[in-house]
Amino acid sequence: MAKRFDALGADHIAFIEAQHMFFTGSAAATGRVNISPKGMDTLRVLGQNRIAFLNLTGSGNETAGHLREDPRLTLMWCGFEKRPLILRCYGSARMIQHSDPDWSAMLELFPDLPGARQICDVKIDMVQSSCGYAVPFMDYAGERDTLRHWAEDKGYDGLRAYWAEKNAETLDGRPTGIEADAT
Repeated sequence: MAKRFDALGADHIAFIEAQHMFFTGSAAATGRVNISPKGMDTLRVLGQNRIAFLNLTGSGNETAGHLREDPRLTLMWCGFEKRPLILRCYGSARMIQHSDPDWSAMLELFPDLPGARQICDVKIDMVQSSCGYAVPFMDYAGERDTLRHWAEDKGYDGLRAYWAEKNAETLDGRPTGIEADAT
């Protein structure tokens, strides 16, 4: 049932663009494996072998910490609404920080979302599709605005203080590279 591809095809890209959420999977050599759900308008397909996503402020920053040590990353989408499909992209990634030379150009790819802390640039080396026959149907009811309001209420200084307190290390104590003093 599963099929492997060297790159994203037009059908894969259309499927990705129709989804309302995706998941990231990362791990360092030891410690906890992380799986994170991502939503909002934070993902861009930049080519058949490249995807970028805007990493918004959250309760943790595991993916960033893992990628500093081991660049492996998996992205996954599930067809919840109609088409039974699971799509995974395997590859390597890097987190772009506010002070990196390509931050501004990459940030222009996304809408202005408060709490943008990093951008993940993913190079895909394998794509896998599988049936998704056991994935339940779920109806999309809309975007949550909670994170947007929370980040707006925190403001510039409040977000940076939060990053320093909650996002500077992974659960296993690995540095994430977050720049709490970013301008």
